[in-house]
Amino acid sequence: MKRLYRVTVDTKTFIRFWLVILGFGAAGLLIWKASLGLLIVGAALFLALAISPLVRKLSRLIPGKGNKLPIAIAYTVVIGCIIAFIMVVVPTIVNETVRFAKNFPNTIDHVTQNLSWINDAGEQIGIHNLQDQLVSGVSGFATSITENLGTNIINSLGTLATVISAVILILVLTLFMLTEGPSISAMFWSNFKNNKQASKAERVIGRMANVISKYVSNALTVAMINAAATAVVVFILCLIFRLSPGLALPFGLITGVFSLIPMFGSFIGGALVALLLAFNVWGAGLAFIIYTIVYLQIEANVISPKVQGKGLQLPALVVLASVTIGVYTFGLLGAILSIPIAGCIKVLLEEYASNDEDEEKKLEEPKPTEKKPEDKVLLAKEA
Repeated sequence: MKRLYRVTVDTKTFIRFWLVILGFGAAGLLIWKASLGLLIVGAALFLALAISPLVRKLSRLIPGKGNKLPIAIAYTVVIGCIIAFIMVVVPTIVNETVRFAKNFPNTIDHVTQNLSWINDAGEQIGIHNLQDQLVSGVSGFATSITENLGTNIINSLGTLATVISAVILILVLTLFMLTEGPSISAMFWSNFKNNKQASKAERVIGRMANVISKYVSNALTVAMINAAATAVVVFILCLIFRLSPGLALPFGLITGVFSLIPMFGSFIGGALVALLLAFNVWGAGLAFIIYTIVYLQIEANVISPKVQGKGLQLPALVVLASVTIGVYTFGLLGAILSIPIAGCIKVLLEEYASNDEDEEKKLEEPKPTEKKPEDKVLLAKEA
């Protein structure tokens, strides 16, 4: 016969178990509801850490205890760069897109006027005037895009307002983190002066902040090199293909910003600029995409190793996985933040491993042997 075993659980254990489950569920729900707010705070912290190296350099040039001038200068420079980017790049992209949409039917007519073989191919499959039908369909599509452009802009104003309010919150939080963050941090850690665990935590957080600052400064350097090279190449192409030389600066800024995205950002920015150039002259777009392929090889093998060095020493698989998770979680911002977050996780793992090694060394160290009473008596007699 089978024996039946009865498990008894007292009321306190039962209640605690379900309270823990409910607590985890409530915490997860709270994080999900506050995801946008947490993302804004995280972006502000990331931006503050990115600006801090510039603040430290300015503090060396402008010494003074409690001097807020370096923070004001660094913050103004960053805000000015953001405003300049918006004012220069956005109108250019909008104008080029609208111009392309308006001229698209004429471009299609010009390209397809000598493609009589399309009608021959259509006749073989039983379709008469295939070329005219294709041109008519594409022209109708372009016309509908142009007509609906205003409606799409109006519909996107709600999303645009949300983005603008989030950007303003990020900038305000960044300013407060720069001005009050160091004092709050010092006041917090002063409560744990004699605590070894707290000192380790302070060291780990300092290392993580250094990882983010170093990564951002190196990424910005590579982005500025990319932007400058793109501006020069676009300026030369504009002279060759008789385009407006004013496209050089905004197109350079586009590639510079996109190159901040790890792995594929430089290619995406180059492809976008090539597409915008092709809207005007397809030869200019083709020439630029060839330049982009060549530049990516130079950047990967010469510029990035020289500027970033060994960087965060993360394997390519970890980088790709981090970027993928960041993109599908928080979009473009997640792609930019993914690599520094992966670097911070690496710091935590290194600290955890070093703590385990320290504990093992302590266990392996021989304990000092205490002298027996008989040994003490013999030593006394010898003396």
